Amino acid sequence: MNSKILVVDDERPIADIIKYNLEKEGYKVFIAEDGQQAIDSTYEHKPDLIILDIMLPVMDGFTVCKKLRENINTPIIMLTAKEEEVDKVLGLELGADDYMTKPFSFRELLARVKANIRRVNFLNNGAEAGGQIIKSNNLVIDLNKYEVRKEDRIIELTLREFELLKYLALNAEQVFSRETLLEEVWGYEYYGDVRTVDVTVRRLREKVEDDPSNAKYVQTKRGVGYYFRRI
Repeated sequence: MNSKILVVDDERPIADIIKYNLEKEGYKVFIAEDGQQAIDSTYEHKPDLIILDIMLPVMDGFTVCKKLRENINTPIIMLTAKEEEVDKVLGLELGADDYMTKPFSFRELLARVKANIRRVNFLNNGAEAGGQIIKSNNLVIDLNKYEVRKEDRIIELTLREFELLKYLALNAEQVFSRETLLEEVWGYEYYGDVRTVDVTVRRLREKVEDDPSNAKYVQTKRGVGYYFRRI
């Protein structure tokens, strides 16, 4: 079955070009032209990935992302015409998995689309270590169920947050640079900057740590990178 992608952009020529090129790669593509259409189309078509522009009529991309993250973990790649750091960081903090700045090459977009969908399919097909559970103090990571629990309470993580936690936990006590994490967690062909890792780590800590400012599990090795500490 072909993977489904929802392209959300009010600039129809751009949306049509993205749609045309993705369909050439074998994807089934839907288009939404405003924020409300984006939400409606997500629940109607259940896409495997969403390409979401920030500047939209009716409801902006930030609001759409926040609303969708209340109920779904579908990977979201946000598009912005701005180079401002605040836009990129805000999108990631609201739950987006990635962002791209217009104009961009389709080759770059396709690399990110493939990396995100590949990881989703890997999880959905049960290709992860069957039944493997990682425990650290009161934190339980179930790799088969794609589930994280803390004191029997399920912690809702995005796909990217889970993938980052899983990678660090499977390699506990080993320090990884942000560049390495971009390659291993976001995908080999990832074209991005290391700030993406920092934002995702911060969001992850806010969810799994008792005190995010004094992390016990996801630790920082100053000047080097991040690692998972077993307790």
